[in-house]
Amino acid sequence: MWTILLSVLATLLVAFVAMNLMSGEKRIQEQLERLYDTGDPQFRRSMSVLLGPPMLEGNRVQALLNGEQIFPAMLGAIQGARESITFETFIYWSGDIGDRFAEALAERSRAGVKVHVLLDWVGTMKMEERYLKQMHDAGVEVERYHKPHWSHLARLNQRTHRKLLVVDGRVGFTGGVGIADEWDGHAQDEKHWRDTHFRVEGPVVAQMQAVFTDNWIKATGRVLHGERYFPALGPADGQPAQMFSSSPTGGSESMHLMYLMAITAARHTIHLSSSYFVPDDLAVQALADAARRGVKVRIITPGPLIDADTVRRASRARWGPLLEAGVEMAEYQPTMFHCKVLVVDSLLVSVGSTNFDNRSFRLNDEANLNVLDTAFAQRLVDVFEADWARSRPVTLEAWRGRPLQEKLIEHAAALLRTQL
Repeated sequence: MWTILLSVLATLLVAFVAMNLMSGEKRIQEQLERLYDTGDPQFRRSMSVLLGPPMLEGNRVQALLNGEQIFPAMLGAIQGARESITFETFIYWSGDIGDRFAEALAERSRAGVKVHVLLDWVGTMKMEERYLKQMHDAGVEVERYHKPHWSHLARLNQRTHRKLLVVDGRVGFTGGVGIADEWDGHAQDEKHWRDTHFRVEGPVVAQMQAVFTDNWIKATGRVLHGERYFPALGPADGQPAQMFSSSPTGGSESMHLMYLMAITAARHTIHLSSSYFVPDDLAVQALADAARRGVKVRIITPGPLIDADTVRRASRARWGPLLEAGVEMAEYQPTMFHCKVLVVDSLLVSVGSTNFDNRSFRLNDEANLNVLDTAFAQRLVDVFEADWARSRPVTLEAWRGRPLQEKLIEHAAALLRTQL
């Protein structure tokens, strides 16, 4: 009897693990054919049609560097809210920054603003319960995404990694920053991380709100709609932009497809800032092919100061074909490098929550903002150059010459790349 029971339990455990390790959807299996470059109108049409929402004219996107610029802008927008606040984030940890956001959100709720907060359960495990109580007591609607429950045991490995703040349906924020003291300051030492976030105005903010609403419905079954959340939005500036999302429950390949499309269409340059860079075979091939056809490809990843050393080791194991093709790799030295920015041909900028790894491409709920604007792209290239100056390049010779023990550890870590 006990043998049968143990066998059943073991079978259930294996099934549970298998369900959480697989995305459940077909993957892109072949390299994309290069039919156009980023300057071709067909590139913009393809991005709009294949990724879902259309590219909208009339937006203004501002880059914010590090916590000293990011947090005042976000908190200022929250404090100025009059109708609604929708806020979704992966990391929310206890500390001074967590205190300030909880108080700002609670104060606006007490003032009559409709405040909705969606927090990932795994990403907020370092968050004290007092924050939830403080917001809940003030009338904030707070939900924990995929908190363990028998009804969704098969989805416990699928997290919301999206980072979205929308105020009054008119101003949006997205990028890489989490709500924690590690992001405060200006990346001045190893305790203060380097990151970039973005403030957005214009018609594309409605798409950002729709992305939040997508997960809010999944978590609560409630629909947010009406002018309070989706007011009429006129042009704020002249930047074409598009906000799109991906999720294992629908469109899990959207992020992967976007990166492959952008890299395949590149004609001159690719600047990639990636906090967790563990590319799959198709992405490695796309980047290597771009370099071989004359595109200058440069990639910044974290150096030794990283919060997930296994990711860094798995990343370095994948660099051989890239370095052999002429891709330039460099590791950021001063502190943890948490940026997630792709700039192609000094024209396309893609920013948001997405890391260049399988977890972001196929397991997490992610959201990215695409902007087609040469002036904005050049601003991000300048930021990239400043980061490159604080990074250590890794040559093919140095990569090949690393100690055998290091190689073995890195290749062992790379075996886990489907979950990183």
